[in-house]
Amino acid sequence: MKRLNPVPSDLEIAQAAEMKPILDVAASLGLGPDDLDLYGKYKAKIHLDVLVKFKDRPQGKYVDVTAITPTPLGEGKTTTTIGLTQGLGVLGKSVVAAIRQPSQGPTFGIKGGAAGGGYSQVVPMEDFNLHLTGDIHAITAAHDLIAAAVDARMLHESDIDPQVMFDRLCPPDRSGKRSFSPSMLRRVKKLGFDKTDPSELTPAERARFAILDIDPAGITWNRVIDISDRFLRKIEIGLGPDEKGHTRITGYDITVASELMAILALTTGLADLRERIGRAVIGTSKAGEAVTVEDLGVAGAATVLMKDAIMPNLMQTVEGQPATVHAGPFANIAHGNSSIIADQIALKLADYVITESGFGGDMGMEKFMDIKCRYSGLAPNCVVLVATVRALKMHGGGPRVVAGKPLDFAYTSENLPLLEKGCTNLVAHIENAKRYGVPVVVAINMFKDDTPAEIALIRERAIAAGAEDAVLSTHWANGGDGAVELAKAVIAACEKPSDFQFLYPLEWSIKAKIEKIAQDIYGAGSVSYTPEAEAKIELYTKLGFDKLPICMAKTHLSLSHDPAVKGRPQGYVFPVRDIRASVGAGFLYPLCGEMRTMPGLPTRPVFYDVDLDLETGRVVGLF
Repeated sequence: MKRLNPVPSDLEIAQAAEMKPILDVAASLGLGPDDLDLYGKYKAKIHLDVLVKFKDRPQGKYVDVTAITPTPLGEGKTTTTIGLTQGLGVLGKSVVAAIRQPSQGPTFGIKGGAAGGGYSQVVPMEDFNLHLTGDIHAITAAHDLIAAAVDARMLHESDIDPQVMFDRLCPPDRSGKRSFSPSMLRRVKKLGFDKTDPSELTPAERARFAILDIDPAGITWNRVIDISDRFLRKIEIGLGPDEKGHTRITGYDITVASELMAILALTTGLADLRERIGRAVIGTSKAGEAVTVEDLGVAGAATVLMKDAIMPNLMQTVEGQPATVHAGPFANIAHGNSSIIADQIALKLADYVITESGFGGDMGMEKFMDIKCRYSGLAPNCVVLVATVRALKMHGGGPRVVAGKPLDFAYTSENLPLLEKGCTNLVAHIENAKRYGVPVVVAINMFKDDTPAEIALIRERAIAAGAEDAVLSTHWANGGDGAVELAKAVIAACEKPSDFQFLYPLEWSIKAKIEKIAQDIYGAGSVSYTPEAEAKIELYTKLGFDKLPICMAKTHLSLSHDPAVKGRPQGYVFPVRDIRASVGAGFLYPLCGEMRTMPGLPTRPVFYDVDLDLETGRVVGLF
């Protein structure tokens, strides 16, 4: 496409892009109409059976794009992911970008969309940032069906004889015969009853089967909605006359914080999806036993609601390279990566797959390596670490940045001492990536006020820390042409030998795994645990959850637990205040500091600018 200077808005560029029909994009990968479900002319879902169809194809090179610790100034990680994809396209390489679907909460709140930016973005941008093909809505419906099942079960179990409850769950048909539903059979097996006929259960077995005895104080399954709404963080339910006496305090999370979103991102197929949803724990019984979605009998129905969502979405960059967009778990409370399935498919279709991890290397990249790669069996060939001059200056102690106010002179003029101090953060992330035995390339995302001396300093520090290369990239303004040198460096790094390894083995104790991450990745000297965290460690070890990987829930704004601490903190005490289990997704997540699972809207949300041009029908105001 023709590039303009000054660079227009992201939405103007997206709407000016000459998009290929999605069938043509698919054909460039060897996919035909029978491999797709079309959602209009420019979007499609890819059938999972292409993994079988192309199982004998060699696998492409796997690249993870991460960044230094985020700042309000922005590092341009998604823009770099797309720019690198386009740069490889300029070089004639077969390439697919694999990124997450954004939540509508930030899109209408303060952050805006997540399709990339400038001349390096995914299109159609409006669809990408809004409903796309409905995956997030499917997760919302499935999650809230489970939440409704929890409260309904407690209501129906109250003041009822176990035999009556059993009769209601397994009523006799006209001939007097009872039967188990498929989900009930799974519960019977879990309970250790070697029986398939409900009539053969003893009175004690019937009571054990029929009564879950959920502890209202032990419920961990909130409801969800994909809108930022702070007033839903804590609510009281059961206030209707028919639910009298069954009120309780609960709340809403944003949909991308749902465990079902993490499950979608980590599943490897429909059967695995069904098992993971069934394993998800909604709370505990009054006896302290874990109660699962399978126990509620709703796992099958929730899987049905997500049966289309499991198929990755196919889109394209503004320069026509294919892009898969699938799943969108948060990177601070979940693992923050796009789906395993999308990556597995893309790696059979292209020579290079460029995926992206959420937030900085201590968050999304660590979880990409220790959680996503552990479950997928895949290993990256290269890590691309995105950095900017001005963000590194902030890590060096630069002045506070206030939204809407001009940048301080320190960020718009050459300041090598400030940049030098901030490079400690860059070095920490390079060293962290190298702990996994993977080559690292630093992408310096250029802004107009950057000077040659500042670029040279970053390059010098990066290579001294062990990076294969540190390359200036101008993809925001110049698209793929501005990322050609970065693409060449990535190609070279992918040819280097790698010795991929996890940070810790699953056999370690919960504490040993937490402390390995805190000390090696975050730079902590030690870890402290509250009594609540100690109790959870004891409980989860007893329940057999101690062999799961760890998904740390902490601020993304610092290598430490304190968002105010920039640069490279070292030797501090890292606090763990609680630990929770996402058994269906397959990880434990220690809570380190206050973590919000439902954002709030700012005083001046983005939605003020979003509207329709009533003459053309086009969306205006998205960014």
